[in-house]
Amino acid sequence: MDSFNEIWETIRTLLKSRVTEVAYNVWLEPLEFVSFENDVITLSISEFKRKIIVDKFSALINECCEAAFGFPITVNYILPNDPEPILSQSGEQRSSRDDDYNYTFDNFIIGSSNRFAHAAALNVANNPGKAYNPLFIYGHSGLGKTHLLSAIMNEVRAQRPHETVIYTSGEHFTNELIQYIRDHNTAAFHDKYRSCDVLLVDDVQFIANKEATQEEFFHTFEALKNAGKQIVLTSDRPPREMITLEERLRTRFEGGLIADVQAPSLETRMAIVKKKADELHIDLSDDVISFIAENIKKNIRQLEGTVKRIKAYQEVEGTKPSIAIAKKAISDISNDNPPVPVKVENIINEVSRTFNVSPADIRSDRRNANISQARQIAMYIVHEVTDLSTKAIGAEFGNKHYSTVIYALGEMKEKLAKNMQLKATVDDIIKNINE
Repeated sequence: MDSFNEIWETIRTLLKSRVTEVAYNVWLEPLEFVSFENDVITLSISEFKRKIIVDKFSALINECCEAAFGFPITVNYILPNDPEPILSQSGEQRSSRDDDYNYTFDNFIIGSSNRFAHAAALNVANNPGKAYNPLFIYGHSGLGKTHLLSAIMNEVRAQRPHETVIYTSGEHFTNELIQYIRDHNTAAFHDKYRSCDVLLVDDVQFIANKEATQEEFFHTFEALKNAGKQIVLTSDRPPREMITLEERLRTRFEGGLIADVQAPSLETRMAIVKKKADELHIDLSDDVISFIAENIKKNIRQLEGTVKRIKAYQEVEGTKPSIAIAKKAISDISNDNPPVPVKVENIINEVSRTFNVSPADIRSDRRNANISQARQIAMYIVHEVTDLSTKAIGAEFGNKHYSTVIYALGEMKEKLAKNMQLKATVDDIIKNINE
C-alpha cells in the first residue's frame, strides 16, 4: 500500500463488512485517521461518540486494524484537534466542540433559575456596548453559561454580520498570549483583541493567578470598554470569590451587570429533556422524562447527555426508550468518580494550566523552582483527593521515591499555612477537580 491513508480505507472497508449499515454510518464512519507512529494508530472522534465507540466497538476496531496491518496495533481515540479556534466570516472564534449544537436564544430553556441571566444576555445581544457592559454571568459547570455566551455570538452575527466577534476562553487567551510572546509578536495580539466589537470570554477564572495574562487582559478590557465595545464574561464564581484575581480587574468585572445561573427546577429540567428528545427525534414517554429530570438535578449538560445516550442505545441495540434504559444512561453519564489514574491525570493537567508548567515537566526530575513547586502542589492535591499511598503517588510522578512525596507534602503544608494566595489557588484547583 502506498500510504497510511490507504490502510485506513482498508480498515474502514473491514469495519463496514462487520456491522450493520446504520451502526457504521452513525458510529464508525465519523472516525478520522490522525496518525500512525510506533505501532499506535490515533483516531479522532467527538466526545459524545467516543465513549460509545470504546464501549461497543473497540474490540472490533482493534481486530480490523490488526488484520489491515498484519500485526497487533494499539488504537488511541482523541477529540478533534483544534489548537486554533475556527474563525467565522464575521470574525468570531469558536471551539470545534460547539459545532455539535447550535446554541441560540430560541433553544435556550428559560426557568426561574436562569431567567435574569437570559434576559440580560438577550439585551446585550440586541444592544452590544449599550446595555450592560461588562455582563458577567456566573454559575457552576453545566448550567447553561456557555449556551448563553454562544447565543449572544450567534445573535450578533445574525444582526451585525460585518462586526468582529471574538469568542475565546480564559485558558485559550492565556495560551495564545504565551505563544505571541514566544514569537515576539505581542503587537499582533494587541491588534487582534483590542480591535474587536464584541469580546466573549468563557471561564474567565482561568486568568487569575497569572500575572502577565491579567496585565494583558486589563489593558484589553480598558481599550474595549473605552471604545464602547461589548464585553461578556462567564465564570464558575462571582468576582468577589476570585481571590487570586487582581483588585483592579475584580472592580471592573463588578462594574457592569452580574447575573447568576442556578440549578434548574424540576419543571425546567423536564422541559430541557423534552426539548433535547425532540431535537434528536426520540419519542420519550412522560414517565421516562420525569425519571431523568428527577435523578439529574444540577447539570443541564448531563440531562442532554442522558438523552443522547438513550438515542445511542436505540440506534445501536434497537432498544426502545424505557425507565430501565434511562437508568443505565444516567449511570453512564453521571459517574462522578473517574478511575484514579484519570483523576491523577486531571490534577496534573489542571496544575499544568494554572502554573504554566507542562505535565511532562511536572513528572520529570527537573529542579527549576517553578517546576518543583508545581510538582509539589500536584502531589499534595493527589494526596488530598485520592486514597493513594505516598509510594503510589511517587509512581505516578515518574517513579519518585516515597520520601520525595513525604517531603513535598510537608513543604506544601508549611507554604499553605503562610501563603493565603497560594492556598486559595490550590483550593480552586481542588474545587475544579471535584466538580
